[in-house]
Amino acid sequence: NGLGARRALVVGTSGYPLFILANLVPTWYTMVPASLYLGFTASLIWVGQGTYLSSAALSHARENSLPEGQTLGNFNGEFWGAYASTQVIGNLISLALLRNGKDGGSVTGKYLLFVVFLGCMIIGIVLMCLLSKRDEKRHNDSTHSSFGAMLKYIVAPLKDQKMILLIPLIAYSGLQQAFVWAVFTKSIVSPVLGISGVGGAMAIYGASDAVCSLVAGRFISGLHSATLIVSVGAILQAAVLFWLLLFYSPMEGLVSAAVPLFIGALWGVGDGVLNTQLNALLGLLFKDVKEAAFAQLMVWQSGAMAVIFFLSPSITLHAMLILMATALFISFGSFLLLTLVGVEKPSTMRV
Repeated sequence: NGLGARRALVVGTSGYPLFILANLVPTWYTMVPASLYLGFTASLIWVGQGTYLSSAALSHARENSLPEGQTLGNFNGEFWGAYASTQVIGNLISLALLRNGKDGGSVTGKYLLFVVFLGCMIIGIVLMCLLSKRDEKRHNDSTHSSFGAMLKYIVAPLKDQKMILLIPLIAYSGLQQAFVWAVFTKSIVSPVLGISGVGGAMAIYGASDAVCSLVAGRFISGLHSATLIVSVGAILQAAVLFWLLLFYSPMEGLVSAAVPLFIGALWGVGDGVLNTQLNALLGLLFKDVKEAAFAQLMVWQSGAMAVIFFLSPSITLHAMLILMATALFISFGSFLLLTLVGVEKPSTMRV
């Protein structure tokens, strides 16, 4: 809020090249500080992203007399579609540069890979510096004139019924992202396709995610349309979870090799749906407190990701699938309750 969305985006990028540089000399003393700093800057860049994109969409809608819900859906669909496409591009680059190495690539290949990623990051920073000014509503300094005032601003969204009902789905969106990174690749892809097959499976996941994001963004017009789209994604992910829980066992053969790829494609649909719909709905329902709303998104999403990464080394795949299925059931039920309440008016919270 103090920096403004555009500055937050630029400052937030600083953690990513530092983290990439740390990977060139991976030690405890380089990776841990770089990871801590990346976590801090990631909060800036992703809260800034949600705030800026929503401001840009709403501003564009007003200037061109377009429906706000549909415009937010289009903007988020295009952004998250482009974002998910990096899963395809990044994994193909990794596959190309590391294909001749043993156990994940040669030292030379890894260095070249990180240098390529660093170049992409520098291009991204330059582009963010060129962002145009949009309708960024800045709070005055009195918002943080005291610790009490700052605390009141932080917890303000939690007083809104809409946010309370959205939080379980926000948390699940973090759980399902971490699940595909930490569990799916290790316990489902690698046993069947080997480590070398992870890149291909994740590329298919990213392609499905990108296409679904673009398509889902075109169809949102408000809470009820978002509910229908989220329902499709939730049903697909529930089907995957219950099939893995009840029927899946690694086998040999062509059909078995295709299973992880198919699962990745279905899971990408759910991720694309959640990213576009949650971000569009937060921009639509919390127009006056976008910074606080997207901050809540990062708090619950990142916290849920951390839970999966902490648990994955110490619990079985069966237990993890039960946890995911339970979380999906609770979060989707809460989201349906939000639809029944039928609150689509912008938030009027006072901080």
